[in-house]
Amino acid sequence: MPGGGLEPPHPFEHWILSPARLPIPPSRLGKPRIIHETLGFINYNARFLFARLGIMRTEDFEFDLPEQLIAQHPPMQRGASRLLLVGDTGLMDGRFADLLGLVREHDLLVLNDTRVLKARLFGEKASGGKVEVLVERVLNEHDVWAQVRASKTPKPNSLLFLAEKLRVRVLGRAGEFFHLRFEDAEAVTVLLERNGHLPLPPYITHAAGDEDESRYQTVFARAPGAVAAPTAGLHFDELMLQALRDKGANIAYVTLHVGAGTFKPVRAEHIEEHVMHSERYTIPQATVDAIREAKARGGRVIAVGTTSLRALESAAAGGELVAGAGETRIFITPGYRFKVVEVLLTNFHLSRSTLLMLVCAFGGMDKMLAAYRHAVKNEYRFFSYGDAMLIEREQ
Repeated sequence: MPGGGLEPPHPFEHWILSPARLPIPPSRLGKPRIIHETLGFINYNARFLFARLGIMRTEDFEFDLPEQLIAQHPPMQRGASRLLLVGDTGLMDGRFADLLGLVREHDLLVLNDTRVLKARLFGEKASGGKVEVLVERVLNEHDVWAQVRASKTPKPNSLLFLAEKLRVRVLGRAGEFFHLRFEDAEAVTVLLERNGHLPLPPYITHAAGDEDESRYQTVFARAPGAVAAPTAGLHFDELMLQALRDKGANIAYVTLHVGAGTFKPVRAEHIEEHVMHSERYTIPQATVDAIREAKARGGRVIAVGTTSLRALESAAAGGELVAGAGETRIFITPGYRFKVVEVLLTNFHLSRSTLLMLVCAFGGMDKMLAAYRHAVKNEYRFFSYGDAMLIEREQ
């Protein structure tokens, strides 16, 4: 929430591509060494000790990614991507279609049904200066929090004229966000759908076109509210979803409205200094019931995407999964004890990102960094339109 630590990247900067990242270190911390007994850790290497103490360095989550491996467009068809399996037996290269053979009867796949808003608007201030607006959160039928870029910061009570026809009043500011009110009678979600542009991630260099209008949404998107897609879900088409049901697997849904903060790298030297952005989530009672049933029947809970995982783990923060809606700032790093999810389907994530830290916590840090080195060497496609990986939780 604005004023509460949410600091998404500036919508005009392409900082993700600019700094050269160091390669993932095979192990920059050396051999296991004896730690003083008063710390209670003996014969642990430094990386493990730092994880236990919560003082890990952000640079341990850096990797070098050639720019040509950043997927700029989706594959020709949904599901035509590659799949890297990461488990106890090592790494296995495959295709996304292989997921059908990897999912078992009674497994439960949990998908995020958020829908990406056409949240980017262009226009001008009453004074004539150009302005660009990126809606971060819809507050009610007419009010939003948004990032605003203009040559001069718009003042409270000033007017913006967006998409040539929309009157938008600046009510105030909290941190990086402006409180804007759309003065048209229609709901803001309707106005955005009609006049806005899809907010593609900053590492995708082309403007949103017809292809993106369909392919940057999941086929099961239902609840408008995100400014970034839950990208692991982009691989699924209706045929794959039905084939999974026919096999005896089940499907349930959560909603987490992805914010622009998902693209923000961790800039602090130590990861515990990072301030996590806030996102809204909803867990239906039907999903809680489906998870209990799956576990009772010996099935696994497979989170489709880090957003589904974060919603589930947030709702289980008290020890037991409960239905309901809320805000989450959950920051999952190595050492976290997972309560709900046993398998994670996800895309490849940004260097120094909270999501890379999450997958390292889930699959094991050394194992996941090795998987990323393997993916780069074997030219997997990265990020939103890229390939996927299926990760078994490290026990």
